[in-house]
Amino acid sequence: MHLLLPALQKGLDALGLSLTETQQTQLLAYMDLIGKWTKVYNLTAVRDVNEMLTHHLLDSLAVVAPLRRELAKLSLPTSDLAASSVAVEALGDAKCREDKFSLLDVGAGAGLPGIVIAITCPEVSVTCVDAVAKKAAFVQQVAAVLKLPNLKGLHARVEGLTQPYDVVCSRAFASLHDFTSWSQHALTKHGVWMAMKGRHPDQELAALPESVNVFHVEQLHVPGLDADRCIVWMRG
Repeated sequence: MHLLLPALQKGLDALGLSLTETQQTQLLAYMDLIGKWTKVYNLTAVRDVNEMLTHHLLDSLAVVAPLRRELAKLSLPTSDLAASSVAVEALGDAKCREDKFSLLDVGAGAGLPGIVIAITCPEVSVTCVDAVAKKAAFVQQVAAVLKLPNLKGLHARVEGLTQPYDVVCSRAFASLHDFTSWSQHALTKHGVWMAMKGRHPDQELAALPESVNVFHVEQLHVPGLDADRCIVWMRG
């Protein structure tokens, strides 16, 4: 048994998350991979395993329940529904479709929160994009080692992407203004931005253009982490 499994399970209980044994094993194996790669490629400044659990895993796990809530509200545009009417009729639910909900993690670095979301939400197709090749390669390695078919690492700049995503997220990537302006073309018309922040970002919110609609600033509690955390939810 992994030494940090009890601490992870305690954190999951505090967050109200129920994960399978396989998912818990994958999360801890992912953390071990971060530690292994960081020795060579300096993926993260956090090196203590206990801090990695709180600052990385639990910090990212705190957004899973809010993300699931927002995904439940999303639906396909009318045109897309018409195009897939046969599939929809067969499944009997407009939200049930052959393709998964898509999420883009911008400036993903070591894959936080993207890889955590891919593990805990297999119904979501996750792409982690980073301008640093070694970081995108790390995500690809995690996808292969942990057998995550819904995870992909992409070496690119978000400004150059053309595929639209249902959710575009970031964690400590850039200001809200830069994050939304750089990734606006990567967000579907019905999609949402999910920006993970520390303290309530009053100044950043004030700097957003009128074209960005902030519909919720959600405070988070991360077990074992004595720091402010929130999610800024936005639409274009």
